[in-house]
Amino acid sequence: MLCAPTEVTRLPEEGTAMPKATQLVTSLESKPGVLAKVCRTLANAGVNITALYAGEAAGRGKIRLLVSDRAEAVAALKAAKYRVSEEPVFTQVLENRPGIMAELAERLAQARINVKYAYATTATQSGATVVLSVSNVDKAAALLGY
Repeated sequence: MLCAPTEVTRLPEEGTAMPKATQLVTSLESKPGVLAKVCRTLANAGVNITALYAGEAAGRGKIRLLVSDRAEAVAALKAAKYRVSEEPVFTQVLENRPGIMAELAERLAQARINVKYAYATTATQSGATVVLSVSNVDKAAALLGY
């Protein structure tokens, strides 16, 4: 199972274990049903999707996933003939309030760490989970006190 943060925090405090994760990425044709097929492939393998980003650029779709069982997900997707790559990201449960994402992004910017993309959810009233792909995961971890 991927490292999943369980505690809602303002911004990370020093000495906290960094919730690094490995995100699965697949690039495919952008057409109706593609996302459904990828999700069904994982469901049939008993893999839970814990975070998902699907986007399009230049007519190609890209799906980024955090899953409950990375090895099983990779095996299922490859068996279904999907090309899958892995990328390091980190996740953080932040306090659900105005400005918290700005504070995190400002800290990264001040350290000259580029956020390539981020996606988040406020699934609960108490916290918001954010997934970030940054130019230097280790530098970001050190900056944020992990």
